[in-house]
This record gives sequence, structure tokens and C-alpha cells, in this order.
Amino acid sequence: MSLVSNTAYALSVQDKEHFLTHGFVHLKNCFSRKASDAFSKDVWTRLGMSPTDKSTWHTERTNMPAHGTVLVSEFAPKAWSAICELVGGEEKVTDETKSWGDNFIVNLGKEGEGQIPFRGVDGWHVDGDFFLHFLDSPEQALLVIPLFSDIGPGGGGTAICTDGIGVVAKYLHENPNGVTPSMQPRGTPEPAKGSPERLAFYRSIVQSQDLASDASFHEMTGELGDVFLLHPLMLHSATRNATRVPRIITNPKVSVKEPFNFSVGAGGDGGKGFSLVEQKTLKVLGRPGGLDGWKIDGEREMITPMRIKIMADMKERERERLARKAN
Repeated sequence: MSLVSNTAYALSVQDKEHFLTHGFVHLKNCFSRKASDAFSKDVWTRLGMSPTDKSTWHTERTNMPAHGTVLVSEFAPKAWSAICELVGGEEKVTDETKSWGDNFIVNLGKEGEGQIPFRGVDGWHVDGDFFLHFLDSPEQALLVIPLFSDIGPGGGGTAICTDGIGVVAKYLHENPNGVTPSMQPRGTPEPAKGSPERLAFYRSIVQSQDLASDASFHEMTGELGDVFLLHPLMLHSATRNATRVPRIITNPKVSVKEPFNFSVGAGGDGGKGFSLVEQKTLKVLGRPGGLDGWKIDGEREMITPMRIKIMADMKERERERLARKAN
């Protein structure tokens, strides 16, 4: 349980304005340290490392598989209420994304490596490696970053580029036939992991002063128990942890049952009937009242990402470590 008050939470006017302007909100104190410690108690055993011995920190960043889950409504009720408000209601969220898994993302940094400018980091992307992307895709309806450790400046906090939302939204609007996770035309083979071409589309945005202003880059810093909720088209990237203070987050997806509806009239008078996510998308497109006649031209398609096999192998190794500890 969260051990944080379960009183119904509503986004403030300032929260909503911040989301519509910048595409994200920062919620504080969504779950307690006690709840976090209980959920993440096996993380170091699973990693095969010691939290107090840096010589065992053999991997800079680790995306772990999930073994267990918690209901968001019980673990982080404040975050859950805000998630539902952003996407237009609890009834819209798919059952499978009403829980968070313990698939932690651990960033331990590397000895002797400092920070590099945000434009220079090499991991910029939009989430959703498991489906063909359309402007209205329901599979990735929100980007969520719960903090399971304190994260200070330079401590490996996720970097985001808020100007990127508009660039990606316009590209998807102009490509109703669907594009791959690397934003290439439907049918284009996905470049190999680590290939420069894989993230070239996103890199071209963040490296352009015309497309992404300096003011649009932010580092997601905060305290354990904080949760960031971001627009699904938010460009983001891992960063170097120059402090070498262990940084632990998760990155659970939120999916909705039906595609986003951007049609003229769906938002009612003044567009207020659109969800906040839909409103932000329409705002960056310059169409706050909705899209007239826009619809997808191609079939929706799921993709089996390369990480599935990697995660399955990691999970087996983690089980072996947990079993050895139990014995």
C-alpha cells in the first residue's frame, strides 16, 4: 500500500495549464518510502550487485524485467487519479495498464564520466516499440515515470524535449498510413539495436535549434515517491548519472481501450470535451477545435520488439539469484 492519503485527487488549474503548455506534470509524494522499499526490496539481489560496493556495479544502466505488480490505485492513488484525468476517465484505461510492475530501470553511472549536453545524448526516442504508430494510437496513451529514488541534478534523471511533441504530432498527422517505432514509413525494416539509423528521426529534432529550443529541455529530478506524467509523444532519453548515486525509476505504459478521438465536434463547445492529452495534441497541431476529416489510412499493427527475448533471459538469471539468496 502507498501509506499516502487515499483522498480523491484532482489536477489543479496550474497542473492542467502546465500540461497543456509543456506536456507534463510533476506530482509530489505519490507513494511512501516504506511502500517503495517493500516493492524494490530485491532489486540489488536481482542485479547481482551490492549497493555499498561500487566495484560490483558492472553495468551502467539496466532495464530490468518484471516479477511482480501493484495496483496503481492502491500503491499511488494520487498518481492514479491524475492519470485517469489526463486520459479522460478511469473507464478508458485498459485493465493491463492499471498496475505497475517491478521492472526497474537502474542507472548507476560510470566512473569518470560526467554530464554531456542534452542535445548530445544518444537515446532520444518516443515510447512504443511494440506497435505501428498513428496520431491517435491508443497503445501508448501516457508516459509515466515514478521515482523509486531521489534524483538530483546530474543524477541520471530522464531528459525530455517538450518542443518535440509538436514535431512528432505533425509528422504523424501527415502520415495517416502509420509509421514504425523509428518513425519510418510502414513496411520499413527496423534498424538493429544500436544502429545510428534507429533513432535518427528523433536525433534530428533535438539537434535542431529551429525545432527544439534550449528552453524545451528538462531533466526529471525529484524525490522518491514523486511521479511524472508526460504526453505520449514526449521525446525523452536516459542521461549519464554523474553523481553515481543509484537512480531507480520505472517507466510503466498507460494504454486506453479506444483510439484518441480528434474529430471536430468530439470536444464539444470550445473543445473542453477532449481529454487533456487530446487537447495538448490538438494544440500543438494548431487545431484546438479538432481535426476535420482526418482518419488513419492503414491497419493498426502490433510488433514484437527485440527486447522481449532479452528480458526473458534476464528474468531467468534474476530468478536464479533470488533462489540462491533464499537458500
